[in-house]
This record gives sequence, C-alpha cells and structure tokens, in this order.
Amino acid sequence: MFIPLADDNPLKVIPFQVVTVGLIILNIVVFLLTFVDLDSRMIADFAVVPDELFHARMLSDADDGRNAVPMPEAYTLITYMFFHADIWHLAGNMVFLWVFGDNVEDAVGHVKFLFFYLACGIGAALLHAVIMTGTIDADVPLIGASGAVGGVIAAYLMLHPRVLVWVLAFKVIPLRISAAIVLGAWVLTQVVMVMVPDVGPVAWWAHIGGMITGAVLIIFLRRPGVPLFDRNLGTLK
Repeated sequence: MFIPLADDNPLKVIPFQVVTVGLIILNIVVFLLTFVDLDSRMIADFAVVPDELFHARMLSDADDGRNAVPMPEAYTLITYMFFHADIWHLAGNMVFLWVFGDNVEDAVGHVKFLFFYLACGIGAALLHAVIMTGTIDADVPLIGASGAVGGVIAAYLMLHPRVLVWVLAFKVIPLRISAAIVLGAWVLTQVVMVMVPDVGPVAWWAHIGGMITGAVLIIFLRRPGVPLFDRNLGTLK
C-alpha cells in the first residue's frame, strides 16, 4: 500500500547509522553471492525449516546427502534472515530498514541495535516455526529479513508515530503522512493476512513474531530519557 521514501526525523545521538547500513550491505552482498546459484539445496541449508528446527523428522534424514553446506539447525535462526528469493524481496525489506532503522539505532545505540535486529529475526522465525509445525507447510523453507524488519517497524511506531514520512501510495502517488498511518497500515495488513487462508508464500506469522519481539524489546533497550510515542514532540522548538 505504501512504499516509504524518507522521514522527517534527524538523528539525535549517533552521527551515522553504522549498523543499519552494515546490515543493508551484508544483505546485498549475500544476495549477489547467491543470485546465480540460489537453488533449493542452498535455501534448505540456510533457511529455517520448521520440521527440521524442532526435529520433527528422523535424524537419519540429515545424512541423506541433500545438504550442500552442513548447518546446525539453531544457526539457521540467524542465517535465514540474510537470504532473499529475488531482487524485489530484497529491495522491499531494505527500503523499510533504510528509512526506519536509523532512528531505532539512534534510540538504542549501535551494539544494542544489532542485538535488537537479530533478536527480532529470531523471534519471527520461532513464532513462524511454532505455527507451521504440524501443517502441510512445515517443510517449506523460511528466508528473508522481513521478520527482523517487522521488529524495526514496531519499534519505530512506538517511538515516533507522529513523525511525517514521505511515501509512494499505491506505488505512484507521493504523499507526506504520519508514521502512524504508514506503519499502522502495514501492521494491520499483517494481522489481517494471518487470518486469510491460502494467501501464497508470504510468511505472515514471521512478520507478527518480529513485530511482537520489537515492540517488547524497544521498551527495555531504548536509551534513558528516550520517550515512547513522541511524547516530547510537542515541546520541540
């Protein structure tokens, strides 16, 4: 519905969003390295597969020679979020991370933001795996940064709902509207879509898991004195 372009929200503490940019570069590098040879075996190696994560399959299945790169299943909770299916999958996630990640990083600091991002991705994968285990999609690989980015979106919404954001509405109409509308619409879409059966390959529950993790973590990880919900915005000169 909305494609974010930029926000009216300058950094207040950090001089530059080092971790946000580093994560974007890492995602792009991984995509370029795997773009030519991202086959099903490689996806299975680095993706989160609910059945495998929770050992629903027999152990002998791990030795059938299908894995190109041996990878302990627990590690896939990290690796999966740096792989993307195509350029549009990558671009969509990185645009949201670029526009909103810097202010979340500013609110918590570099080191805690890296922890925050990875924790949101892990929370996203775990909820997705719990929901999918035992279903017909339990062996479908999960890849992409959208769960971690969902955590960033939830944190930004809790920190800066009144900040104005430039977006493209319906991909063509430029608008300058509040983050509450832009990100609130995104959050509402995720909630609605988990209630709709057979909506395609999008891991909606992973988005929900990332959002929940991000909303909880930002309360505890933000710097002392950083308010929630733009409570100090009205006092700015």
